[in-house]
Amino acid sequence: MLSDDDIRSGMEAFLERRDPGVRAATMGVGNDDLESGRRYLDGAAAGGWAVPSWPRELGGRDASADESRAIKRVQREFSVPDLYVYAVGLAMVGPTLLAHGSEQQQGQWMPSIANGSEIWCQMFSEPEAGSDLANVAMRAERDGDEWILDGQKVWTSRGMWATWGLVLARTDPEVPKHNGLSMFAIRMDSPGVEVRPLVQMNSDKHFSEVFVSGARIPDSYRIGNLGLGWNVAVTVLAHERAAAGGGGGGGGVKKRKGAAPTPPSWLAALLPSGRFEDPLWRQRATKAYSFDQAAAWTNGRAAASRQPGPAGSGAKLRSTRQYRDRATISLDSLGPEAMLTDNEHSLTFLTSPSMAIRGGTDEIQRNIVGERVLGLPSEPRVDRDVPWSRSRKGLL
Repeated sequence: MLSDDDIRSGMEAFLERRDPGVRAATMGVGNDDLESGRRYLDGAAAGGWAVPSWPRELGGRDASADESRAIKRVQREFSVPDLYVYAVGLAMVGPTLLAHGSEQQQGQWMPSIANGSEIWCQMFSEPEAGSDLANVAMRAERDGDEWILDGQKVWTSRGMWATWGLVLARTDPEVPKHNGLSMFAIRMDSPGVEVRPLVQMNSDKHFSEVFVSGARIPDSYRIGNLGLGWNVAVTVLAHERAAAGGGGGGGGVKKRKGAAPTPPSWLAALLPSGRFEDPLWRQRATKAYSFDQAAAWTNGRAAASRQPGPAGSGAKLRSTRQYRDRATISLDSLGPEAMLTDNEHSLTFLTSPSMAIRGGTDEIQRNIVGERVLGLPSEPRVDRDVPWSRSRKGLL
């Protein structure tokens, strides 16, 4: 078992100590920086520090669950860059390949994810398949040892930067919608693939719409069994929700044993505003901080199991509230200045509504918690046994 000092020694080889007073950028807000994350991942690759639970030959260090948690805890003491650009590969594609990919696929794609040399995007949502993801219409038709893809995806995060896309496509329209899907990887520079960035209200262009017309990929890029793409998608989504909720801790450096307690960085940044003199505002801020702590403990308990599940939906709901509360409180601390758009909190505030949509809407997460955690009756699904070719428009 690695000691904390062993981990610090490894981290110091490629990372600087974190200044607790500096708020780190998160979720790529207002930032198109690829290089800082790539340098970090490249430096971490030799020791497998970025993805410690992965096998050594695939870019990790074969760390146990306890060792992985210790590495993550100590890592908070260091200035780790925002890895938003690389998060799809690190948090979703890599773990999914471990669960469903062949040895050849794992060896081909995972090391380049771990060292940051290749970026992945997730091509799931479509204009008529958002919350009802199983309604995807992108077609994949077999032609010998190749597949020909046609269709459109939308809200594809990181599409503008990605080398590879993880794409859910329909391979059999004559069976119920969940049964006729398969999962593929596709190079984003393939002939027939066009990426069009979408401008968000915070001015970021991190979402894209992707048009695919006659793009050809080999069958070796199919991940999992033919027609079982929904099972692969569920794995991806479970890891996505666990990752989205996993960042909802205290928001600051975890203090060493015996050290004086310090407020998290987002709360410490508000101290100069003088708003803490107002007891109602102080109560509002400390209520948000208390929720942060409860979320961190709950997420830590859920993380004891290395298999993501419905607990990730609860974590995602909590992280949405945390992000929104911090953004609103931080903006409100400015008083009248908050009406301006050139303050440090406006970008975060304008980003906060998207947190309830990205990674699966809050409504879908509540359905999952209700059905799979609380045991409530499932919503009626009249198209469960109907071929997708008949049910796709909701007309039975």
